[in-house]
Amino acid sequence: MKSLKTLLFFFGILLISKSTLSQGLNNEVVKANMIVNWERAKAYTKEYIDAMPEDGINFKPMPDIRSFAEQMLHMSQGTIGMITIGTGADPIFPEKVLEKMDTYKNKIALTKIVMACYDYTIESIKNMDASKMDNLVKRGNYETDQFGWLNKAFEHQTHHRAQTTIYLRLKGIKPPNEKLF
Repeated sequence: MKSLKTLLFFFGILLISKSTLSQGLNNEVVKANMIVNWERAKAYTKEYIDAMPEDGINFKPMPDIRSFAEQMLHMSQGTIGMITIGTGADPIFPEKVLEKMDTYKNKIALTKIVMACYDYTIESIKNMDASKMDNLVKRGNYETDQFGWLNKAFEHQTHHRAQTTIYLRLKGIKPPNEKLF
């Protein structure tokens, strides 16, 4: 009877260990895939900025919406915020509202800061503890796990980059081809 209890105990430990190991490996795979996707998104966004000529950087299709630069700066700042929550990394550019800063509203400065935000995102994901992706984090009225925050960050940058497609088209520029892979 004692050996049966011992056997069941070790079998239980084995199952728990296997489950934990499997989850950790899955999170590492998810993390690696996220890094690849963020690197692709960075290259894609750079193509968008490169496509817009200097005289279009501050273009607004309508007076009451963001300019091309403001969209890119808002996208970058939102990404920083969500990545900070999703990874636990210290934010860059704290206490700044990037889209209001004229310093970044030229092509060279815009490219530099947007790429720096992507670099921050990629490095933050690389450095995060993937085993914590299921930790719940609340910000305002929104609560999800760290994985959810990382997904929201990716969705946010995709949304705002996509909005700038119309800016390019209104300037007579063909937007970059999609980069799904």
